[in-house]
Amino acid sequence: MTGNHIHSGRRLLGYAASVVAPIAVTLALLSLSGGVSRDYIFIYLAVVAILAVLSGLVPALLAAAASFLLVDWFFVLPLHTLTIADQTDVVNLLVFFGTAGLVGGLGSRRRRTQLKAEALSGQLRRANLDLERLNLEQSRAAATALQLAQTRQQVLLLTESDRLRRELLASVSHELRTPLASLLTGTTALMALDDLDPRVRRRLTALEGEERRLSRLVSDLLDMARIEGHALDLRLRDLDLTEAVAAAVERSRYTHPGREIRTARSGPPLEVVADWDRLGQILDNLIANAHRHGDAGMPIEISVVRGLRGMAVTRVLDEGPGVPPELRDTIFERFVRGPSSSNEPAGIGLGLAIVRGLVEAQAGRVWLEDGDSGRFAFSLPLAERVASPDGGEDAHVDVNTRPDGPAQHR
Repeated sequence: MTGNHIHSGRRLLGYAASVVAPIAVTLALLSLSGGVSRDYIFIYLAVVAILAVLSGLVPALLAAAASFLLVDWFFVLPLHTLTIADQTDVVNLLVFFGTAGLVGGLGSRRRRTQLKAEALSGQLRRANLDLERLNLEQSRAAATALQLAQTRQQVLLLTESDRLRRELLASVSHELRTPLASLLTGTTALMALDDLDPRVRRRLTALEGEERRLSRLVSDLLDMARIEGHALDLRLRDLDLTEAVAAAVERSRYTHPGREIRTARSGPPLEVVADWDRLGQILDNLIANAHRHGDAGMPIEISVVRGLRGMAVTRVLDEGPGVPPELRDTIFERFVRGPSSSNEPAGIGLGLAIVRGLVEAQAGRVWLEDGDSGRFAFSLPLAERVASPDGGEDAHVDVNTRPDGPAQHR
């Protein structure tokens, strides 16, 4: 209820009391004495004074008029007539209205002062509330500005850190690859000599193999650093997944000439959105893993099928002993190696970790399927013809964040 409603209610109550109170006093006096007495005027004066203090001037004047009429009707001779018989009646009238005017005026002034004080108090309360709200808003604004400044500083630091990391990777890549390429070129040139001693040739062949192995190791370490640093540069475009598998199989004929690889495709050709080089690296690593851990002389099987939710699924199966149960949950982690079934030297356990990083960077996932043999599978999104900014079909994507969630293992 507002202040105006409260004030109106009090005023109406005062008007009602100015009529009801004299009538109630009259009924009480008639029931107590039943006689006539001019001294009752003081009781009425008390009622008028009380109403004047509580309700103000107008209710006091109404109470004075009602009291004078009631006294004159019930207690002043002749009874039950409204007449002014002598000077006492005039004095009574003057006393009633004088008391009502004096006390009512003072009460009204006091009441107006009280109402003004209450209004001022309400204004002060509202002003305090507005001031508190303003202080709170200013405090929140200051906190928000501070948070934005801190966020901006963190963004600048992260940007600078990312730039330094990229420069470091480029420098390390150049500094490591250049001497390795020089060694490999020199070794290959020496092996091309016709008059080379057979014993030297054997040693150079072994040296060339170690140089190539070291080169692959450096490449794996750099790729792992790029993946973990979210610094992969991908050129995503629509690719025929079957062609990518065929190219990987053709490359494996040079690295593992005695190993049979069977391919199978279900349905029409499947186009996926992927980076050709990185997709080839994924397939090369999975084929190399199958060759290393599968039984010698047993074929490697690669199948391509349309999966669920707009994904294409590629599976690489080797007829080996499979992944030991204790390694199934960690097989895609760094530096985790399973038992080798071939004579090739074991790697350092980065191949499958790189596969997971590259697949997830291209919005796919990789997992190990159940079975006695090693069956690795990965999914990539089917193509929907994404145009590049220059109007072509390729789109260059700088991958600085890995897709949400780790790879799911089955």
